[in-house]
Order: sequence, then C-alpha cells, then structure tokens
Amino acid sequence: MKKQRILAVALLMSIVAACATTSVQRKNARKPYKIAVVDLMILKRQKLGAFQLTKEIGADGLELDMGGLGQRETFDNKLAIDSVRKQFMDKAKELKLEIASLGMTGFYAQSFAERPTAVKAVQDCINTMKQMNVKVGFLPLGIKGDLVKYPELRPAVVARLKEVGKMAEAAGVVIGIETALSATEEVKLLQDIGSPAIQIYFNFSNPLKAGRDLYKELEILGKDRICQIHCTNKDSVWLQNDPQIDMKKVKQTLEKMDWKGWLVIERSRDQNDPRNVKKNFGANTAYMKSIFQ
Repeated sequence: MKKQRILAVALLMSIVAACATTSVQRKNARKPYKIAVVDLMILKRQKLGAFQLTKEIGADGLELDMGGLGQRETFDNKLAIDSVRKQFMDKAKELKLEIASLGMTGFYAQSFAERPTAVKAVQDCINTMKQMNVKVGFLPLGIKGDLVKYPELRPAVVARLKEVGKMAEAAGVVIGIETALSATEEVKLLQDIGSPAIQIYFNFSNPLKAGRDLYKELEILGKDRICQIHCTNKDSVWLQNDPQIDMKKVKQTLEKMDWKGWLVIERSRDQNDPRNVKKNFGANTAYMKSIFQ
C-alpha cells in the first residue's frame, strides 16, 4: 500500500511538472506582438551596425532596406553579395534579433506603375528574402503611385501586382503594399489583384493624415489582409505623447481582430531632436513594449 502511495505521488508530481513545463512553453510561444525598427530610419541603411543599435534601442528586430533605387535598373542591394548577407544573418543570430521584413523604400519617389523595371526590382527583393528566410517585403506604391491622385494608373498597378503576386506565391513570401487609399478601397484593390501573397502593410499615419478612423480602418481590412504594421505617425512627438493615437485602443482592436505580428516603428520622432536616434526610438520602443508585451 505504501509503495502504491509513493508511486501515485510520483505520478502526480510528474504530471504537475509536465503541466508547468507546457505552460512555460505556451507562454514563450505566445508572443503575439513583436517590436521592430527600420534601419533606414535609425540612419543605418544596409549597415551591419544597425543590429547593435537595434539591440541598444531595445527592439526585437529590424526591417532591413533593399538600398537606393534612383534611375538604376534595380536596388543598390549589398545583401545580394553572399559574404555581406552572411555577415548580416550571423550578426542577427549573435544578438538574438530577427529580421522582420525587407523594405523597398526606393519606390517612395518612383512610379511602380510606369517604371519599366519595377517588377524586376521586386523580384530581386523576393530573391533576397528567400536567401535570408524573410517572409515579408514592404512595397510602398509611393508618391507617383498614389492611386487617389492618379486613379488612371490603377489598371497598370493591378496588372503589375498580379505578376508580383505570382512570384511571391512561388517563393512562399508576402509582399505588403502601402497605398493612400481608404481601407474599403484597399479591400477592392486586393480583390482585383487576387493573390494571397499581396497584402496591406498598414501605416497608422495614412488614415490619420486623411482624417479617417484608424481603428475602423484596421477592422475593415481584417487580420488576413494586413501582413505588418508601421506603428508610426508623422514626426512631431513620441508615440506615448501623440494625441492622435490611443495605443491601448489599437491593441484592443488588434486583439478583437485576432491579428498578430510585427509592429514596426518608422517615425514619430521628437521634432525638437529628430536625429537623436537612441532617444527617439528607445522611447517609442519602450512605450510600445509596455502596451503590447
């Protein structure tokens, strides 16, 4: 009888230990929101030092830029060089940081609809994404791709994004586009493109600038159309001091949508000290972590 009691107690203890271990594993796996910064905006575009600075800022990861575009056929992308790419990946691993996405910010000043080599440039980004095991690419349609100002470019944008969608699907990645359209219009645009590999890279500043309801815009798009979020506004004040954004309400909205993923800090710098990278991005990162983690 005594032996049976000992065995029963041992079995109970092992069950409790297993449950505790499972609970910790679940807790670690359940990190629905991660915070990143952008190498371009911390003044380290495609520089290895961006990782150490990101670590000092306190973020979980980094959005790496593909480099300048200008009048080149494709991006000035140092990550296409095997040795450089390995250095970047090794440094991320060493500092326990993740590469959240690759950004094609060179398109901000370009016309995605009209540039002859636009699709080739995106293909080069997709190739680099595959080589670095990065799942999201950021493609801003840019000032000259603004479909509110230039609605006549919509057919060309749709046609080209259909091509990009096929390439991204084949590579197993997602290209997140940023537009000036309302969420309702973005839903229509995505329906016309018809590819699950083309989604919206949502930026808080776009609806705020246009006077739209940030929280309703998120809900209209829904969790399956948003790949990542630039949790940023224009440069004026830190996120914690921004009267235009109720970050707790943002979190409630995202939780209600069951959206999980990367929140990438792009701007929201103090206009009185815009080049103080550590101060600006450190404050914004700490605030975002206090809300979302």
